[in-house]
Amino acid sequence: MDLEKKYQEVKVLTADLEQQLSDPDVMADMDKFIAVNKSYSELMPLNKTLKSYFDAQGSLAEAKRILKEEKDPEWVEMAELEVDELEPKLEQLEQEIKVLLLPKDPNDNKNAVLELRAGTGGDEASLFVGDLLKMYLRYAEKKGLRTEIMDVQEGTAGGYKEVIVNVTGEQAYGIFKFESGVHRVQRVPQTETQGRVHTSAATVAVLPEAEEVDVQIDMNEVKKETYCSSGPGGQSVNTTYSAVRLTHLPTGVVAQCQDQKSQIKNFEKALKVLRSRVFDIEWAKQNEEITSQRRSMVSTGDRSAKIRTYNFPQGRVTDHRIGLTVYDLSNVLNGDLDKFTEELQLADQAEKMKEHE
Repeated sequence: MDLEKKYQEVKVLTADLEQQLSDPDVMADMDKFIAVNKSYSELMPLNKTLKSYFDAQGSLAEAKRILKEEKDPEWVEMAELEVDELEPKLEQLEQEIKVLLLPKDPNDNKNAVLELRAGTGGDEASLFVGDLLKMYLRYAEKKGLRTEIMDVQEGTAGGYKEVIVNVTGEQAYGIFKFESGVHRVQRVPQTETQGRVHTSAATVAVLPEAEEVDVQIDMNEVKKETYCSSGPGGQSVNTTYSAVRLTHLPTGVVAQCQDQKSQIKNFEKALKVLRSRVFDIEWAKQNEEITSQRRSMVSTGDRSAKIRTYNFPQGRVTDHRIGLTVYDLSNVLNGDLDKFTEELQLADQAEKMKEHE
């Protein structure tokens, strides 16, 4: 790739976006201003890195000129030190530029909808969902993201059969998207009298939260049902029909919410989840050809794939996609997921770079 040509293009585009941001007409249109500002913010890292690269390239050329022409030992020594420093720096900057030029996932900057469900293992699986929920809530807090419980179905002995969480903030989906898949736990359940280790599982689905502009849902094609909220064992929590279940008739997608006492609030939450699930289906259809050609080892497409094991007896957490094992279970469950997220992002970038070589 001609980096100099790319730098000139980026400089022109950056200047154009800066001009738009100071344009009174753009500033008066909040939606347009936000869109332009977003484009500007996304472009700046590439612009700065390209500038650093060509500044370093210029400094390196000057240092090499001094080595050829200068006879003063002090000048020569300084130039040699600069060459030793700048050559690896240029390689690092070139690598950073390649990463910045990789195609971006357009959903990365969206909010996220996390769906956690108990799998095999009965009550123990529901308890594990509770552990995962705490882990994700703490991780979101550490990343400066906001969380809101959209719907819960409690387990009979604690934990949750299912829980849906809305995560909002910058790069929420990009941060959480690699969590989709089957999570296994290996530990001795509280009900186990013989001390035997059991294996249970929970599934996690991470969806990009869809806005109205992303997917159009005709409310005439949505069946709305109301019912009384229920708790563990199915007993009625209240006697008002505040819980809402929505069914999107063309796709058969269902979303429900019983978390709030207000039927209106439950309807709004259920609609948000419904919209995201329908968007996820449409997005998968659009990317079916790409997905069939590229089966990434960190792919979020196959939610039946076993992605991580949490082994309590050994205090071990293993991510099977990248072969990463850490013996720090308590901190991981306390929301210390950065090690996994960063390594998964690097693995994903490495695969994309192979495709574009």
